Amino acid sequence: MEASAESRADNRQQAVKKPTARSRISNGRELLPDIDGRSAVARRYRDIVSAILVDQGGEELCSESRQQLVRRFAAAAVIAEQMEARLARGEQINISEHALLCSTLVRVAQRIGINRRAKTVTPMLADYIDTKVEEAAE
Repeated sequence: MEASAESRADNRQQAVKKPTARSRISNGRELLPDIDGRSAVARRYRDIVSAILVDQGGEELCSESRQQLVRRFAAAAVIAEQMEARLARGEQINISEHALLCSTLVRVAQRIGINRRAKTVTPMLADYIDTKVEEAAE
């Protein structure tokens, strides 16, 4: 029992690291490792990730695993768009790769959830009352 309590305490300490001890990606300063984010593909990837996170109610409402699924979906979506652009230019694409990619996108989208989630914009009652009390005190 004591070892279990100690390991839980260690896990809590690891989860509460200072932002400076985390990677730039975890802190949101970088999109991907060694990518400056200015290329058209990187911008499209970032746009897809942002749009899906908004659909999911915001980054703060998404678990890390859901955020990782969103990133994988965005990467696959960018690849699919590149393949489709080649097809539209009259170039050959591997249709089985495209079909597999589309199937993967569907499966990941189902895991993420395709329905939009409304972000809560109304304050909690306690917060609203505290704000009113503070305003009255001023």
